[in-house]
Amino acid sequence: MKQLSLQYISREPNTISEKTSLLILLHGYGSNEEDLFSFATELPDDLIIISARAPQSLGFGSYAWYSINFTADQGKFSDIPEAIEARELIASFIDEIQEKYNITPNKTFLLGFSQGTILSYSVALNYPEKVQKVIALSGYIIPDLLPKNLDTSNYTNLDFFISHGNVDQVIPVEWANKAPQFLNELQIKNCYQEYPVGHGVAPKNFFDFKKWIEERM
Repeated sequence: MKQLSLQYISREPNTISEKTSLLILLHGYGSNEEDLFSFATELPDDLIIISARAPQSLGFGSYAWYSINFTADQGKFSDIPEAIEARELIASFIDEIQEKYNITPNKTFLLGFSQGTILSYSVALNYPEKVQKVIALSGYIIPDLLPKNLDTSNYTNLDFFISHGNVDQVIPVEWANKAPQFLNELQIKNCYQEYPVGHGVAPKNFFDFKKWIEERM
């Protein structure tokens, strides 16, 4: 068995058929693959769930997809070359997992949180043929990670569930709520929800995206 691009943990259904769907989870900065995997027990039994670990170790079980640098005036910015590298790594990993389980892109869901969401947007908009259904939790779109020419003709199958805490102290809700307008201009199907929480996933948020997944399986 060849080494895959990323380390991961998984939960497989008892039987896998052409009806089986795949859910790939991308955690946030400073977290690890166990974090979002805690959702697994509450999600449909017939989903293959793969939770990937980001490549950069921050020590003590914390990982990052790319560096976040802080400026003297307390501003912060993403390391774009590293983020692009992470995006390509994730794109390869999606191919590998789809091949391993013989799952097609239209049966593939990608769920990100925070930094994982930033990369989920980037993967879907650069590679709409690989993954079509995206759950974007507590993140936002970074234009530098998108293709130079956004081609609406390629995006007809994309579908996004976007949510954010309206008192998020890590990523301002104003950054997140630009996404629906951006996607609407590209004629990309999306729904957007806000919840009265900080940088996290409220129970109502979980049940809403769970229902969204179930409707699309």
